[in-house]
Amino acid sequence: MTRQRLGVCYYPEHWPESRWREDAELMKGLGLSFVRIGEFAWLRLEPNAGAYRFEWLERAVATLDRAGLKVVLGTPTATPPKWLVDRMPDMAALDVEGKPRKFGSRRHYCFSHDGYAQECDRIVARLARAFGGHPAVVAWQTDNEYGCHDTVLSYSQAALRAFRKWCEKKYRAIAALNEAWGNVFWSMDYRSFDEIELPNLTVTEANPSHLLDFQRFSSDQVAAFNRRQTEIIRRFAPAATILHNFMGAFVDFDHYALSDDLDVAAWDSYPLGFLERSSHDDDFKLRYMRVGDPDFQAFHHDLYRACGRGGWQVMEQQPGPVNWAPWNPAPAEGAVRLWSFEAFAAGAEAVSYFRWRQAPFAQEQMHEALLLPNAEPNDAYHEVARISKELAALDARVETARAQVALIFDYESAWAWRIQPQGQDFAYFDLVLAVYRGLRRAGVSLDVIPPAAAAVAGRALIVAPALFAPSRDFAEALATSGATLLLGPRTGSKTADFQIPDDLPPGVLRRLIDIRVRRVESLRPNARVPVSGQGAFVRWREVLAVGDTVAREIESDDGETALARCDDVFYLAGWPDEDLLTCVLRRVFDVAGLAALELPEDIRIRDNGAMRYVFNYGVEPTDISPLVGDETLLLGERLLAPCGVAAFRRRG
Repeated sequence: MTRQRLGVCYYPEHWPESRWREDAELMKGLGLSFVRIGEFAWLRLEPNAGAYRFEWLERAVATLDRAGLKVVLGTPTATPPKWLVDRMPDMAALDVEGKPRKFGSRRHYCFSHDGYAQECDRIVARLARAFGGHPAVVAWQTDNEYGCHDTVLSYSQAALRAFRKWCEKKYRAIAALNEAWGNVFWSMDYRSFDEIELPNLTVTEANPSHLLDFQRFSSDQVAAFNRRQTEIIRRFAPAATILHNFMGAFVDFDHYALSDDLDVAAWDSYPLGFLERSSHDDDFKLRYMRVGDPDFQAFHHDLYRACGRGGWQVMEQQPGPVNWAPWNPAPAEGAVRLWSFEAFAAGAEAVSYFRWRQAPFAQEQMHEALLLPNAEPNDAYHEVARISKELAALDARVETARAQVALIFDYESAWAWRIQPQGQDFAYFDLVLAVYRGLRRAGVSLDVIPPAAAAVAGRALIVAPALFAPSRDFAEALATSGATLLLGPRTGSKTADFQIPDDLPPGVLRRLIDIRVRRVESLRPNARVPVSGQGAFVRWREVLAVGDTVAREIESDDGETALARCDDVFYLAGWPDEDLLTCVLRRVFDVAGLAALELPEDIRIRDNGAMRYVFNYGVEPTDISPLVGDETLLLGERLLAPCGVAAFRRRG
């Protein structure tokens, strides 16, 4: 089993070389095992075209190595230098308004620009040749946070040319594209692939099928860009681990597809910043202002564990106030420890903190770090020292096993409902997270999975909210999985071409449950459709026609079917509020033979193999004795303090 460890992000190019040795020794003394470096250093590595200056990086790696630290080396392609931008100004992406994303910060490139991709090949190959055999460089990070700052979609001429080729490869004949997109509507037919335009700057909304294919194409471009780097690194560093650091609540490309070329999936966890950017109301944000949404980080741990095929880590963990959210409060005392153990409980191989020392200059100077700008230890430094000792005492290792419960998360569904939400507040991510929250509050440790046959095998319960266009093969896999199924609203409501199925929604899933969705409506904020005294539908509801084999398990107060059931398959005909979701999950758990726990509001649990962790996201101490029973706590107390973490090994 993989031992769980700690790391940090470091920028030796920001500090005097005379400081490096002291930093490295402090890192090792703190209990850190690895350091990520280099991901923004292109200009320092190549100050002019072809004039490579790797000596400083060699010395930095050697300094870390002598201290007993391992290195994750980043490729610097997220920050192309000014001389390169000046040499090929058309490498810049264009935004939806057709304006260039200019030099002066980062991510100023278009994924479809062949010239830039070749320049990336060159610098990555040079780095991989120089450091691929270094014993301290055990892992490589490709680029940095693909798509950050809305940079997946580009409306450049390079993107237009590549999109036309992508469409021709997919459809082969322009008549096939016209039929798939429904271009007869509004006289939008094309006579050739060379007539296709990008779906921006249209008078009103563009064709949703066109938009979806452009999103698919753009996702493919990101994956192809990443693949070029992984192939080069594997050639020169075949034994190294390759990863990328994904983001939170970010769905602009298919992370499953890109991860096919990685060894490990990583993500950057900023609980307080993500909470401030979320759609939660002010009461929720105030309640969790200093600890973050109790379920947001946990969801992403599960999602990226799926992307990494079990191997995943946190590459950037928030250690203090950040600089990029609408408001940037400080974490509560113990929150950094809480977040770290939440990740380890979900099977993280490593948690790395961003960053070692707070920068006194440039865009991120208000972003706190383990050290203050003057190199004195900051609050999180002391928390990390405690975490390091506790990990050693626990002999903490990755022990996760395949979960009985699986929640499907699908990137195409996120794209589809963003393109055609039908209600201003219908957001796929929000719905999936709401269902995840309900499962987690029931004490369930679960897997987030893609809509793939291999992922559904061996489950007791599979939950699929708003699954856009499941394939016939996936419908067959669900039908033969032997699991109890809970299908959520909008599941199967379109074909892969973004058209309403001929036999009405849920399309190919009618073989699982004989219903037809004959009407949908989006609900205004604060509007509710009461459901039999058990809660209500909010945001979205559907009106069903049910077949003879289908039971009306729960009805809404207006007499319509709220929850339909055929044997062990359920269909929920709307967006449930918290009370209704709890009621539905209890019924589904009973059929699936699963037990639900009655957790206090701010308590969450997570199982890592036999090890069970308990977390308190509230502001009051909570007695967790009913959850511990007669087991012996290895970490924490039965009266669990705010931001408290407890752990015990379950017998049997």
